[in-house]
Amino acid sequence: MRTARRQTSAARSMHGIAEPPPLENGDMLTATEFLRRYDAMPEVKKAELIDGIVYMGSPVRAKQHGIPDSHLQCWLVLYSSQTPGTAVAANSTTRFDVKNVPQPDAVLLNLTKSGRARIGRDGYIHGAPELVVEIAASSASIDLHRKLEAYRRAGVREYFVWRPTEAIVDWFALDGETYVPLEPDANGVLASRCFPGLVLDVQALATTSPGF
Repeated sequence: MRTARRQTSAARSMHGIAEPPPLENGDMLTATEFLRRYDAMPEVKKAELIDGIVYMGSPVRAKQHGIPDSHLQCWLVLYSSQTPGTAVAANSTTRFDVKNVPQPDAVLLNLTKSGRARIGRDGYIHGAPELVVEIAASSASIDLHRKLEAYRRAGVREYFVWRPTEAIVDWFALDGETYVPLEPDANGVLASRCFPGLVLDVQALATTSPGF
């Protein structure tokens, strides 16, 4: 993909076609223009459009993000491997509408006829995945504010946020037009409403990575 992008860029230059301007934090763009610029920057690994504003990814720390991310991916992949009709996608650009193109840390998709999101011919996810997972640095993160509202409006049925440095898990379920927090049972286990059998021991997650 990166080679193809470079060849396209070279071809544009040879034919005198102007390259798109680079993405910058804070740019206000439409989804189409955002993707045009993002596609022309293969060196950029993380960029999102939330409410029409561009957010660029910062360097990723292993303890605060990389290790927690690997644990959540394993959790979802294990579930999906035992659940036909589902698929996990990590760090995949997802098109909601003209102002929102997030790139969640992970999504769990229902690929049966009842599913709400699809992988388009362009390779992007189109529509609202049933479950979106994000790893947030703190309660001040965009994940618990602007993104939460964008996911709610798009109709993401469940939104999971893990704050490793605070050892806090927020798992929201869409109830009408409002997100309500899922509550753990007597054993401290949270259970998905969308995906039967997808459960999480909150205390076990908090202790999976020593030193958190």
